[in-house]
Order: sequence, then structure tokens, then C-alpha cells
Amino acid sequence: MADSAPATLTRAQVASMIDHTLLAPEAGAADAAAAIEEARRLGVLAVCLSPSMLPVSAPGLVLATVAGFPSGKHHSLIKGTEARFAVEQGAAEVDMVIDVGAAVAGEYNAVLADIITVREAIGDQVVLKVILESAALTDEAIVAVCRAAERAGADFVKTSTGFHPAGGADVRAVRLMAETVGGRLGIKASGGIRTAAAASELIAAGATRLGLSRSAAVLDGFAQ
Repeated sequence: MADSAPATLTRAQVASMIDHTLLAPEAGAADAAAAIEEARRLGVLAVCLSPSMLPVSAPGLVLATVAGFPSGKHHSLIKGTEARFAVEQGAAEVDMVIDVGAAVAGEYNAVLADIITVREAIGDQVVLKVILESAALTDEAIVAVCRAAERAGADFVKTSTGFHPAGGADVRAVRLMAETVGGRLGIKASGGIRTAAAASELIAAGATRLGLSRSAAVLDGFAQ
């Protein structure tokens, strides 16, 4: 895979799709401040931080956070409470992790209920992204979880936390997710995206948002 990106995508276009992400467990307040400053310098859309780092000042950026991260093995009420408190602390977007084990077992009604709980906790004005952990799921499960997310009123489906040993975003999963939601939900690709070429392939497959921790390196591969 080449490191350069097709000329049809500009740096500004890609920057407008990026959630610049800092979710490392060892990160502290100084790291969060540095991530916000880098996000502002790069001109990306959003910065995504762990909920314990809120509230923070991030002028000019959408402030996103996570719930049930990274395992998803939290009671739905805990996820909902965590998400609602983060919104009260200033988050405008919440990326929640499903119970991956429920999806693997084909318990899709449980997945649906989990997502509904978080959606109801944060209200309709907050953007809700649903993390599938797609590398750990079969195609059938990916489709079923995407449908559950749509039924529950989510705004995006998202490939990965970036923490699962099965892997992160890949073109096949993004394409399948995009085909399933048919433009009615956004598609966020996240996990292991390190080059402009990888980002371009995911966008071509249907990604409308990118979760990146190495935003500068990816953007450097796009024309101004």
C-alpha cells in the first residue's frame, strides 16, 4: 500500500472528517491539553477524550468522549449514566461500546436494548456513535448490530475501539457497514489507521468519519 493519497481528496476535506483521539490509559491532563492544541492546529473536526478528562476547554472543536470503553462489558445503566454525565460535562458526541459478547452470541435484542439505554440517557441532540468491534464479529453480526444501532436511533456505527486484539478498521467491514445503513447513519472507521492511503481506502469504502491518534501523519499525505 502506498503512503500517498488520491488527488481527489484534499487535506482540508479529510481534516473535516477526523476525530483526533486520545484514549490512552496513561494519558493525563497535560496530554489532553496537547491533544486539543494539536487538533486545533490541524483543523480537524473533533477531539475525543476519555470521560475522566472532562470538562475541558476545546474552542472551535467538537468535544467527543466514550462510554463503556474499551470492553463494552458494563451494565447498560452504567454506560447510560457515564454517557449522561459526560454530556453534562460538555461532551457533544458519545462513542459507546456494545456488549461484544452479546453480538458474538447472536443476542441482538440485548445489543439493541444496550444502545437504546444510552440513547435515552443522553437525549436526541447528542451524537451517538456505536462501536461494533467489527474485527471480532462475523459479517452476519456486523449487519445485525448495524440494524440494531439504526433502530435504536444512533447517528453513527463505528468499527473499533483500537484496543481489541482482533484488530481495528478494515475496508471490508466499512463497506459492509455502509451497505447496511445505506447513508442513513454515518460510518466511523477507527483503529490502526496510520497512513493517508489507508484513510483514503476507508473513505472510498464508505467511512464518513475517521478516528485517529496520528492525525498529523495521515494528513501529511494529502494535498493542500
